[in-house]
Amino acid sequence: MQTAAARSSDPPHPIAAFTAVSKRYGEVLAADQLDLAIQPGEFLSFLGPSGCGKTTALRMLAGFEQPTTGAVYLDGQQVNTLPPHRRPVNMVFQHYALFPHMNVADNISYGLRQQRPRPADIAQRVTQVLDTVRLPGFGPRRIWEMSGGQQQRVALARALINQPKILLLDEPMAALDRKLRREMQIELQSLQRALGITFVLVTHDQEEALSMSDRICIMRAGRIVQTGSPRALYDAPINRYVADFVGKSNFFDGTLTATDGVNGTVSLPGFPGQGRLGPGLCKGDRVSLSVRPEQIALTRSPATLPVTITNRIFLGEHTEYLVHSPTLGAFLVLVSRQSEAAEGGFDPGQSAYAHWTPDAALILKND
Repeated sequence: MQTAAARSSDPPHPIAAFTAVSKRYGEVLAADQLDLAIQPGEFLSFLGPSGCGKTTALRMLAGFEQPTTGAVYLDGQQVNTLPPHRRPVNMVFQHYALFPHMNVADNISYGLRQQRPRPADIAQRVTQVLDTVRLPGFGPRRIWEMSGGQQQRVALARALINQPKILLLDEPMAALDRKLRREMQIELQSLQRALGITFVLVTHDQEEALSMSDRICIMRAGRIVQTGSPRALYDAPINRYVADFVGKSNFFDGTLTATDGVNGTVSLPGFPGQGRLGPGLCKGDRVSLSVRPEQIALTRSPATLPVTITNRIFLGEHTEYLVHSPTLGAFLVLVSRQSEAAEGGFDPGQSAYAHWTPDAALILKND
């Protein structure tokens, strides 16, 4: 018989899961054989370009769409045909979907009132949730009197008042300016940690996904390409698509000419490019050597690759240089303030040398 100690070490059951889920709209396959388990209390983001299937996945969790094949599970229950109002989830939409003719309190309590609780209980819950989203006393306010960030908090409060087990967020910060978007990202992270409920976010903003998520699910053409922590995806993407979508990277195309199973050599114009080997590669494959801009050094001392500085952008603690190599073409270099001070900085038109270590480069499929 399994002991209590053994049971306590077992992994938690998923709060939500897709099992071989596909969704077809006529001839369009919007989701293709999705398999994913979402754990209780985690912040998971679906990341990908428009039309990749991320919103379709979210809507199937919410119950607004039903899978064509496969099964969706919530809290261990198969919910393919369960209507949205009977699922332990709530959703915050991109455009908030607030009622302009209602005040804040009535907007927040709209869904709760359908359950016909006592008016005193409604008022108490509204007060509590307004405090949670840092809008105390805003109940009588009109929606049109509020800023975009405040409206987003009202939408969050309305989604949280029914105490869902999962909060679904469909690009909720797309309409905010950059500064306010960053503030709301921090607030959402803090709110998720304080409440301890599962957040599932859909976004096409890689910075947003990297800064907020426990795990990121990268999607492309209806399929899940790779799932992992932000650091794992950044440091070990499985192909060029993921490396290009998670952070910035330079790609130098060539043929894999040698490999020992861990490291490899790519034939690049002018020199052999060495790097760590990505998954599923064989000698003779057409590949990309991926090097992050911050992994490249610029120097005036002769080094691997002569370049010309073509542009410079000051970014505070870093400076981003666009450089041009006669053999490899244009690529980006990100130089810290300390490193730039040591070299004296570079101006457009000047000559320099670029170099990186083999362990800073990753050899990837061109998928």
